[in-house]
Amino acid sequence: MNERKVAVIVGGGPAGLTAAVELLDRTDIKVIVCEQDPVYVGGISRTVNYKGNRIDLGGHRFFSKSDRVMKWWNRFLPVDAAADAAIDVTYQRSTRALTEGLARTTGGEGDAAMHVRPRKTRIIHGNRFFAYPIELSLDTLTKLGLPKLLRVGFTYVWATLFPRRPETTLEDFFINRFGTELYGTFFKSYTEKVWGVPCSSLSAEWGAQRVKGLSIMRAVLHAARKVARIGPLSGKSVETSLIKQFLYPTLGPGQLWEKVCDDVRARGGEVRMGVEVTGLRRDGTRVVEATLRSADGTVETQRADYVFSTTDIRHLMRMIQPEPPADVLAVSDKLEYRDFLTVGLLLERPPLDKDGTPLADTWMYVHEAELTVGRVQLFHNWHPRLVAEPGRGWIGLEYFVQEGDSLWTMDDRALIEFGRREFEALGFAQGIAVLDGTVIRQKKAYPGYFGAYERFGTVSGWLDGIENLYLIGRNGMHRYNNQDHSMLTAMTAIDNIVNGVRSRENIWSVNTEQDYHEEKK
Repeated sequence: MNERKVAVIVGGGPAGLTAAVELLDRTDIKVIVCEQDPVYVGGISRTVNYKGNRIDLGGHRFFSKSDRVMKWWNRFLPVDAAADAAIDVTYQRSTRALTEGLARTTGGEGDAAMHVRPRKTRIIHGNRFFAYPIELSLDTLTKLGLPKLLRVGFTYVWATLFPRRPETTLEDFFINRFGTELYGTFFKSYTEKVWGVPCSSLSAEWGAQRVKGLSIMRAVLHAARKVARIGPLSGKSVETSLIKQFLYPTLGPGQLWEKVCDDVRARGGEVRMGVEVTGLRRDGTRVVEATLRSADGTVETQRADYVFSTTDIRHLMRMIQPEPPADVLAVSDKLEYRDFLTVGLLLERPPLDKDGTPLADTWMYVHEAELTVGRVQLFHNWHPRLVAEPGRGWIGLEYFVQEGDSLWTMDDRALIEFGRREFEALGFAQGIAVLDGTVIRQKKAYPGYFGAYERFGTVSGWLDGIENLYLIGRNGMHRYNNQDHSMLTAMTAIDNIVNGVRSRENIWSVNTEQDYHEEKK
């Protein structure tokens, strides 16, 4: 009788846990998920609990153009029975209700549910609010003013007639779609705040993955749809950046991944918390063994017939023995990342708009050059249950940083005070007291599209040559994937194993096409 094969999954984020479920569903492979965090599962998609107030790192909308992902989420969290079933979503030129084909709660699931939540996202620029993405509305045109509006129109026409070729940098990408005036107003400063480097040093690939399909023409078409009263949740016919409603778990994204973790364990899979994979021993083109280190320092070796890695590639390459070729390591060692921190502020009441009404935003992009904060999340608007005490305001000021820089190393108390001052500078405090605060730091939140990235193919090509190693997820692939993209890379990897496909091409293709591997009907 053949011994049961073992899959070691390096990381418990969306991709790692999705791989675990898919393996248990479709194979007889033993699953061992190694989650380095001792408390939380979900990676960047975890929900941090601070005194009953929950923080969603970065904000995770549960909407995907992939039916497969939507149904996968629904398997673990049904849709709230009270949710509006009339909200339409367009799939392949046909329209249906958002919740059609999705399981609804019966009332016995308690908090374990998805809710339809409204999205309101705005840009703060020049002490004014603008819609995000930029809409060619009367409000936007009025705020821009005639002189700027003429410059926007002229530079857009110029970019259309004389686009930058080849389109190599992110600056090229933005200018070709928006013109130099709109690029300088709404894209340049914020993007450089995120990455800490000029847009001219960033690869255009980041734009292709994060804002693919958006342009002034798309904005015009979207405005026309709104005038024609076409459904607000416009699904596969509209870019994901334009979607106005989304599904969201009662207690944040971590609630889903905790349910998934429970499912994996209930079916005999292992999810080991506080366990780090420190070594991968290979024999030729196969990994044969993994070294695991527990939080208490205990070290063990584990046979590995398959390895799925969601950890950052720079770290992964250094754990492989015998070590990769020197020229490949020279590239992976220089891959760069951007780190992230959130300052959570508990307010005595929700913050107010400048007209005195409660802010309805889920999040805001801060394009004010004099402020360091990049985004503001209003967690009480994502879902009221993210706040422990009803009636309180619960916000997160998000900073894009580099590990070791002045913000990263600032004392938590000083950071909370710094965040409070920036919140006041935005004009929303209006005498609202800050009752409490916390700081959450996230290393390697964003894989960098600069530096050695232009030679990344050298690294990915060598890793693809290891027969039983699968790179999945955001850091696992050094690609700025959303939660659903990360899940799709894991699903595709298991598809390949089940179907005997050796190539990794279809995994790398996830999030490069506009309809990224949606399920065909």
